Amino acid sequence: MRSIWNGAISFGLVSIPIKLVNATENHAIHFRQIHLADGGRIRYRKVCELDEEEVSGGEIGKAYEDADGTMIPITDEDLAQLPLPTAKTIEIVAFVPADQIDPLQMDAAYYLSANGVPAAKPYTLLREALKRSNKVAVAKYALRGRERLGMLRVVDDVIAMHGLLWPDEIRAPEGVAPEGDVTVRDAELDLADALMDTLGEVDMDSLHDDYREAVEELIAAKASGEEVRPAESGEGGGGKVIDLIAALESSVRAAKKSRGEEDTAADGEGDGGADEGDMAEVHPIRKTSSGASGKSSAKTSGSAAKTAKTAKTAKKATHRTPTGKTVTRSGGSAAKKSAPKSTGTKKSTSTAKKSSGSGGSGGSGASGGRSAAKKTTAKKSASSGGTAKKTASSRKRASA
Repeated sequence: MRSIWNGAISFGLVSIPIKLVNATENHAIHFRQIHLADGGRIRYRKVCELDEEEVSGGEIGKAYEDADGTMIPITDEDLAQLPLPTAKTIEIVAFVPADQIDPLQMDAAYYLSANGVPAAKPYTLLREALKRSNKVAVAKYALRGRERLGMLRVVDDVIAMHGLLWPDEIRAPEGVAPEGDVTVRDAELDLADALMDTLGEVDMDSLHDDYREAVEELIAAKASGEEVRPAESGEGGGGKVIDLIAALESSVRAAKKSRGEEDTAADGEGDGGADEGDMAEVHPIRKTSSGASGKSSAKTSGSAAKTAKTAKTAKKATHRTPTGKTVTRSGGSAAKKSAPKSTGTKKSTSTAKKSSGSGGSGGSGASGGRSAAKKTTAKKSASSGGTAKKTASSRKRASA
């Protein structure tokens, strides 16, 4: 790195030749002023106000303007002859704990490099002494035409110097603090502590200038002729605090979400009810003709009883289909058609009809099954009655 100043560190009677190197660099993007009409660059020319002629750098010197406007010329030779011991020396005046230096005083930072082989030993001595003492050195030095205050500390294996502002250059914060008495509740402090804990620490090397990157992308897009779309405006705070507690809680949630610490909602929400795929499958009763035989009626009765049992189970599982329609059981309809017309069983048939109608309209599969069983029993009774009549008639003919 190129040095910007050569001198020595005065450490008591020990002199350490050093070179001053900039420790920081500016990555800001600089713009030029142009004429909007034709894009021509606007330049500032140094013109003498007396003869209105442009003056080159070699013809320009320094001067101090007095209160009445008089210019008092000051040359570099005049400044070099000043009895200033810090003109070419960084003079250490004290060693103090680092926390005694107000960060408001911090200015530019520099690295101090040992200038030559003879400087290596005293340079290392000062560095190790600063390390072991856990202190920093306060020094005075002259740079760019003025005496300055500095702080020397160790960074890795190098002595670094921070330029400091003089104490009288720090302004007092008068009228800056909020006016009036402001009370902060413990709950608000607890949320602030939670937010601080959530944000935690950060790797300083991971921080970068997002604005500069965005400007570079904008310049590259315009240089290649691409269309630049305006960025979506995010929700800004606007500087308005409506509810401090709500704002802190939202900040904690946002910080947790950004770090992937947000609690995810439990899966299987709403699993307390039966799923649609778990519904019982109900098979309708197959219709039979009115002239079916007794064997066919018995088979129908068994089927109806089985259907009634299935319907009762299905009723416990669900009352409606996935589409929301009511399931209608038709078990009583088949029994009604299978039962023969008979005077002796009119009352039973009538009761079965009512039960069948109630099952069809109300959608109760168990009621339809019981009606089918009643009708089958009635049919058997009617068949037994008919057989008994035939037997009695035969006995009368035989006695005659």
